[in-house]
Amino acid sequence: MRRAKWFREVGVLALAVCAASAADQGKAVPPRPNIVFVMIDDVGYGDIAYNGHPYVKTPNIDRFATEGIRLTDYHASPTCSPTRAAIMSGRLPFEVGVTHTILERERMALGVETLPQALRKAGYSTGIFGKWHLGDEAPYQPDRRGFDEVFIHGAGGIGQNYPGSCADVPGNRYFDPVILHNGTFVKTHGFCTDVFFRQALGWIKSRPKGQPFFAYLTPNAAHGPCVAPERYMPYYLAHSKKRNTAAFYAMIENIDENMGLLLQKLDEWGLATNTVVIFTSDNGSAHGDYSAGMKGRKGSVHEGGTREPLFIRWPGHFPADREMDHLARHIDFFPTLAALAGAPTPAGLDGRNLLPWLENPNAPWTDRTTYFNAGRWGKKGVERWGRKNCDPDKAKYHKCAVRTEQWRLYGTNELYNIRKDRGETQNLFREYPEVSQKLLQSYDKWWKKARPLMVNEDAELSKTKPFPERYEKQKKEKGIPDWVPPAL
Repeated sequence: MRRAKWFREVGVLALAVCAASAADQGKAVPPRPNIVFVMIDDVGYGDIAYNGHPYVKTPNIDRFATEGIRLTDYHASPTCSPTRAAIMSGRLPFEVGVTHTILERERMALGVETLPQALRKAGYSTGIFGKWHLGDEAPYQPDRRGFDEVFIHGAGGIGQNYPGSCADVPGNRYFDPVILHNGTFVKTHGFCTDVFFRQALGWIKSRPKGQPFFAYLTPNAAHGPCVAPERYMPYYLAHSKKRNTAAFYAMIENIDENMGLLLQKLDEWGLATNTVVIFTSDNGSAHGDYSAGMKGRKGSVHEGGTREPLFIRWPGHFPADREMDHLARHIDFFPTLAALAGAPTPAGLDGRNLLPWLENPNAPWTDRTTYFNAGRWGKKGVERWGRKNCDPDKAKYHKCAVRTEQWRLYGTNELYNIRKDRGETQNLFREYPEVSQKLLQSYDKWWKKARPLMVNEDAELSKTKPFPERYEKQKKEKGIPDWVPPAL
């Protein structure tokens, strides 16, 4: 009897210890949220009403901005492929071979572990909807880089075609585009942004209960050519003399309506409280007329070319209506989202895990130094892109910048106190030679690291165009079926 009582007491104690251990582990490991990452195209910081634009209509995005955290000093790259490479790899884009948006230099180096690959290891289902732009050849495609669900156009934009492999379906348009869906081309119906959001929402709705997901929603809008549903146009034509600008903002309002639908459906499906939603863009404004007082636009390494809107919401976990003004970058998404998901991260990431600061505004922060280069130098033997600056080392300082919390060094002779001078109006290069020299030396050290990793510089242009050739083959053999919009 005594022995039986002793066993019972030890068993109760063991269960209590196990329960306490589980409770401790529960405190240490956050819940694994779903992740919806929305990144639009060619929309700058000032192109959102919340950031001061005088007439664009973005009520859903504006409301979303107040429901979560606004990162007010977040920076992407000057153009799209480099930004996408940084998000996927957690490393500065030149370090994964991406120095351009065409000429085979948009291809993210093979062997680089990607964010969706890491999330899959943690049990996530992964989907991409819209623009990939990190290589059209088979080994570079998203189904080989960690995505379970793929619904994309080719090249860097619908209908684009450039020397080498970068090309979309011939004659593709923003209305009723042909899209590659899990290996099969389908003919969609409607405006491209509506199509991408609808497909993403259908996929989200169909996810098995209990399995976390990562939805990477990357519409090509508001990238040119500036084409929008006509119902938006009268308002914007009344505010802009240029039809191109009017259509650009009309596309942004259409994005806003789709963001409203996304947030509405997450509420209806009971997913909002366990879903991190991210809204941002890939580079500075391409067609906007309001810069929020900053110099530069798409393609520039001034503030206006790289500073982007970034809003992040996780109800009940991240504080609402808060601003974070620390210097953040696109390379930070990989370590941050991997930490949220409990996913392993590869060694050598350049990014910083922002989770402690998203959860606690008083978490300690140390200054950082980060680097920009517009790239896009020419390629010998290629008309239009081969006339000058074909040697990366000769273009090293052509369009480069270094940022810290306080300073932006531009090229080799401009320095701005960015905390006091967002417009970069007062060049302090001569007044602070020690700061300028320190930042320039830091840039040189980074370039020395990155230069051998620019693996696509001498790549021969592909003699084939895989995306359109794949389309033509399917069209000839079995035709192009109609897309069936998922029920919502």
